[in-house]
Amino acid sequence: MSRPLSVGVQLPEVEREVPFAELIPMARAAEAVGFDSIWLGDHLLYDLEVGPRGPHEVWTTLAALAACTERVQLGPLVASTSFHAPAMLAKLAATVDSISEGRLVLGLGAGWNLREYTAFGFPYDRRVSRFEEAFTIVRTLLAEGRATFDGEFHAVDDCVLHPPPFTPGGPPLMVGSTGPRMLSITLPHVQMWNVWWSDYGNTPEGFAAVRADVDDAIAAAGRTGEVEGTCAVYVQLPDGGGRPMGDYPAGPTEPLRGDASEIAEHLRRFADAGAGHVQLVIDPITQPSIEWFAEVFAHLDR
Repeated sequence: MSRPLSVGVQLPEVEREVPFAELIPMARAAEAVGFDSIWLGDHLLYDLEVGPRGPHEVWTTLAALAACTERVQLGPLVASTSFHAPAMLAKLAATVDSISEGRLVLGLGAGWNLREYTAFGFPYDRRVSRFEEAFTIVRTLLAEGRATFDGEFHAVDDCVLHPPPFTPGGPPLMVGSTGPRMLSITLPHVQMWNVWWSDYGNTPEGFAAVRADVDDAIAAAGRTGEVEGTCAVYVQLPDGGGRPMGDYPAGPTEPLRGDASEIAEHLRRFADAGAGHVQLVIDPITQPSIEWFAEVFAHLDR
């Protein structure tokens, strides 16, 4: 059997209120049926039609999932560098990498949701400039274990990351943006890039078009063949009712639908379009929905 690409699942964010205790069996079910990875959004608060709603804190949750799983990769999709001092973010990532014994993928981004920034007291201005400094500190500490940096927004003075991450040289890094400036900052250093489903139309053709542009940026960074393309993919099962997005800017996008063989064929088309890893956003996101994918994998792995 040979799977043409890695397949992950994003656990519930704000689609519904989810007791923390529900996340553990969902993660174990995802591992049992054959998912390659489990992902969590790093958000704090949305304003939805039902009222204000936020998910559980991402790093605490990742630590819990790391302790109760054995095989799957784990990661934030993606961690906002605005929500923690950069050295503290590196410390959190190193700890989860150690708990999971090297299964962390560190997805990073500059953030976008104004509501949670103002509610929790984080600065929203010049986010990419702030990201650039934070990214330098985080990647240096994870890769080298020590950093001194004095920037406009962030500073560390002989900061030492100890104990180090489980993964020698630090966990793989993934940038959650395809913006030209973000790519210029990150492509010399990351192992993966990611695009959200509503940003490319949720189709293999849409992903291929984005990938062509990112491939040009990868070539300009001198890293052709070294950086993997990944994408979130929205899949709606027959009992799905839609997914709240908060204020995220997005045009009309159709989810993938079909029986298990049809969904498997859709995923093969994403592999053909150049995706090495997809993160499924499943509607509805429940344990039975996760377990339904066992049949998808039976088709996909043939």
